[in-house]
Amino acid sequence: MVTAAAYAVTSAEGAFEKTTIERRELGPLDILIEIKFAGICHSDIHTARNEWGGTHYPVVPGHEIAGVVTAVGSGVTRHHVGDRVGVGCFVDSCGECDACRAGEEQYCANRVTGTYNARGRDGEWTQGGYSTHIVVTERFVVSIPDGLELDVAAPLLCAGITLYSPLAHWGAGPGKKVAVIGMGGLGHVGVKIARAMGAEVTVLSQSLGKKEDGLKFGADHYYATNDPETFRSLRSRFDLIVNTVSVNLDIDAYLSMLAINGTLVELGLPEKPIEVRAFSLAANRRSLAGSMVGGMAQTQEMLDFCAEHGIGAEIEVIPASDIDAAYDRVVASDVRYRFVIDAATI
Repeated sequence: MVTAAAYAVTSAEGAFEKTTIERRELGPLDILIEIKFAGICHSDIHTARNEWGGTHYPVVPGHEIAGVVTAVGSGVTRHHVGDRVGVGCFVDSCGECDACRAGEEQYCANRVTGTYNARGRDGEWTQGGYSTHIVVTERFVVSIPDGLELDVAAPLLCAGITLYSPLAHWGAGPGKKVAVIGMGGLGHVGVKIARAMGAEVTVLSQSLGKKEDGLKFGADHYYATNDPETFRSLRSRFDLIVNTVSVNLDIDAYLSMLAINGTLVELGLPEKPIEVRAFSLAANRRSLAGSMVGGMAQTQEMLDFCAEHGIGAEIEVIPASDIDAAYDRVVASDVRYRFVIDAATI
């Protein structure tokens, strides 16, 4: 076993505490990673505070992991000691279903194994990146190109691929008008990626408070959705809208902004079911879709793309002792735009 220092929470109301956890022995296809940075995702907060239910305590969150390989199993061929690597939202899948064979492991028909708070196929509960080391099968480890610093790369393992996957799938690129709803931890990365893909990019934010940032990140236009004129002036404008916020919006109003054959993709996970009128979809032959993160091959593609175009997350690096305060600030939308834990402080 490999002993690692970590920060865990033991109840929905509890604070994070420093502890030690045991990582499994290195198998033939396993990689031992010394974690350098771990991003804080809102999913971490939902899980730590049991807001989605089903949290198995104690839990060590974290699925935006960037680090360095320190040991490899005898059968490992893709990575070597000293390599800069990343681990994202899942660490195992069946490898046999249609989705896995197609490189879409995130949709594994036989249950993908999350990086934390998931029971692995060995029966043990997974623990995530708020720790000093992690052991992961090589198939679920990606290479971080030299053009990306590890701290700004860490959030790309979730936020980056969450936006890259639908933008690529629905063909964001030259000649396409793309709107990003929300300018937070997900949205700001989406703006950068959509712009680098060559699309005309519009930010739809509740207010104009982050307009300067949005334009700096590559947006061509920036509108406040608290202004009713926004929805009138943008009717039937966009080919693709990606919604990054996890609150229940007036989906019909946003669907009215789609051009013929346009698609609105839900990335946020609102608390209540989404309500939509059938006519909003029938008009202009619009589609309402959803998307998760990408598979392993697409995650590597995303990192290579971001390195090529100089795209990293906008981050605030914090010591592990500040996790609780960072959680409160995320909930209060008081971060621009992603917290990253310096694992050296664990």
